[in-house]
Amino acid sequence: MADIHYLGIRHHGPGSAQQVVASLDDLQPAVILIEGPADLTDQIAHVADAAMVPPVALLAYAKDAPERAIFWPFARFSPEYQAMRWALARNIPLAFIDLPASATLSEDAEDRLPPENPVARDPIGALAGAAGYEDGESWWSDVIEENPDPGTLFDAIGDAMGTLREGHDPDSREALREAHMRRAIGKAAKGADGPVAVICGAWHVPALRQKVKASDDNALLRELPKVKVQATWAPWTSPRLARATGYGAGVAAPLWYDHIWENGTGPKADALWVARMAQVLRDEGFDASTASLIETVRLTRNLAAVRDRPAPGFEEMRDAAISTLMMGEPLQWRIIETRLLLGAQVGQIPGNLPLAPLLEDLQQQQKKLRLKPEALERELSLDLRTDSGLARSTLLHRLTALDVPWGKLIDPGRSRGTFREKWMLQWDAEFAVRLVEHLVYGPTIAAAAAGRLTEAMQGEARLADVAERVRDALVAQLPEVASIGIDRLDALAAETDDCALMLTALQPIVDTLRYGTARDMALDRMEALLDRLIVQAALALPRAARGLDAEETERLRSLIAAADRSIALAERSDAVLDLWLSALHDTGTSDHTVPLVGGLTARLAYEAGRLNADQIATIMSLRLSRAKPASEAAAFFEGFFTGASLKLVHDADLRGAVDAWVMSLDDEAFTENLPLFRRVFSTLDANERKVLLEHLLGKVSGGTSADFAPDADRIWAAQMSTLTRIFGGST
Repeated sequence: MADIHYLGIRHHGPGSAQQVVASLDDLQPAVILIEGPADLTDQIAHVADAAMVPPVALLAYAKDAPERAIFWPFARFSPEYQAMRWALARNIPLAFIDLPASATLSEDAEDRLPPENPVARDPIGALAGAAGYEDGESWWSDVIEENPDPGTLFDAIGDAMGTLREGHDPDSREALREAHMRRAIGKAAKGADGPVAVICGAWHVPALRQKVKASDDNALLRELPKVKVQATWAPWTSPRLARATGYGAGVAAPLWYDHIWENGTGPKADALWVARMAQVLRDEGFDASTASLIETVRLTRNLAAVRDRPAPGFEEMRDAAISTLMMGEPLQWRIIETRLLLGAQVGQIPGNLPLAPLLEDLQQQQKKLRLKPEALERELSLDLRTDSGLARSTLLHRLTALDVPWGKLIDPGRSRGTFREKWMLQWDAEFAVRLVEHLVYGPTIAAAAAGRLTEAMQGEARLADVAERVRDALVAQLPEVASIGIDRLDALAAETDDCALMLTALQPIVDTLRYGTARDMALDRMEALLDRLIVQAALALPRAARGLDAEETERLRSLIAAADRSIALAERSDAVLDLWLSALHDTGTSDHTVPLVGGLTARLAYEAGRLNADQIATIMSLRLSRAKPASEAAAFFEGFFTGASLKLVHDADLRGAVDAWVMSLDDEAFTENLPLFRRVFSTLDANERKVLLEHLLGKVSGGTSADFAPDADRIWAAQMSTLTRIFGGST
């Protein structure tokens, strides 16, 4: 039997990858065995294709249920990927030896194969953490790579894992995996003409070395579940390497690891990484002088010496950069760390490989609808009354539901009815990766969009958020999903008495009803739900507007204004509308309503005819009287006139009440409220301001006297400075 050499590695570890390549060069094995799904060995050959550019992922999915899928990601610094390239370049036989994907993807695999424990995923990281390192690669560089002999190094790693596993009782998944790998290693060793190299996660080395009867492993593996599997390669992205997917630990900083693979940890590596940090800082608008770069490199090396480390690692470079480049401000680091550490690299796969089901479905629809994916922006106008316009819109909305914003809706057509949409199209290579990931929701664009929206609806707890998802489902022509969402809305509406939550939900529901006129949608249940929420909100509003703090008051004011606009657009029945307007009247006239909300609701009731001119003048006089604290009067004034200052131009009673209040303010209160006055009157154009001033000062066009200022000349002279201050000098 051939000699077996176990190369225990850290998944996605550049230090491990460098040592694996060195060990293979030294060993020159006859066979290479790699931890990976055994039934996907035929996919390894594609790694040799020059068109394969990492990061990429090996994808497998159940043939009859593509939503059951699993990915095995690889970066160029992944030890397994480098081992595959090494073997393929030399025509050395190699194979995957882990549990087959047919077992992992079977319907009852979840029960048979529980998740792997965290230490097993990244034992090197666990050892690094125990030694006080945040970054496993820095520990590897400092401790492991000090040993120049790869063979001795991997023996030491195996021994360390043996110590780490003492007392460890493997779970069923781990036991099955290690039994399968042992059996495959034994079979390969019997027929090999020379050394056998086994590249696997360091955690498994002690178990694979262990002497176990073949009959025991066979018995354990005899009843493995199976399912028909299809496989291919898919592009991946550097940020996705940060996730723990397939096997191995997620990489916290893929671009840092890529830097180590490219430049090692030698004396120039720290300077190159600091230069990269400086570039990212400059791109974000921060300063990074040459002098500060030199000082950062010096500090990284000094920190390494103080910490008794042979060379600067990730922690030293980060700490030095924050201290010198960022003047001790961690916020700058938080701003750049995603771009610096995760990046936005997108892999590529050869064009002759079969596509993942979602990508294949998208390509078919793009061809059918004559929508070509292009990297440059292109505007697309759609008429939803045509079959082609509706089909294109549906596809774009479904992709949006899958977080694939190939098209961004820039004009939903509300100004010209709801039958037109305007989109801005721009394809990004990242979108293909997102679609591959979303295979877990379904094998087609429609099925995946339905699955993702359903999951989102079931996880939402706010009425407005569920209402948005219902709208997303309806415009994506997914009525079954919309029905699930409406059920969820019904349940949430029955459980809540929070007026703000109900008001927030009105706008997305009204938008859905109005948008639905261009589509074949059954909206009766949405109509009934809208009426129900309006009634519930109306009943709750008068009490909801009492005893609020400043933040709650401002939020409720915004919600009431938006809800009133939505209800007006929705054209509800007289009975429902009457309840809403009654709520506005009661809230606006109540002494218990917070002033800001009271001003708004009083004005809305006045505009709707629920308060006449005499009544509103009385309310204004009371709310703006000298007896009221200036702050309360100002809040009522702001609530009433924000966005409606033009009413002062045309309504003499309102002008009289406001004029009396303004003239009653002492200098301090007047100065304090100047920003409010200017904000309210800023919506008036120059001509409207002129007319308002003429009314207030007793003059109108043509030189005749206005309503309540008979001695206009004296008032004009006395009040001009006050009015100039109110209008910011524009009189």
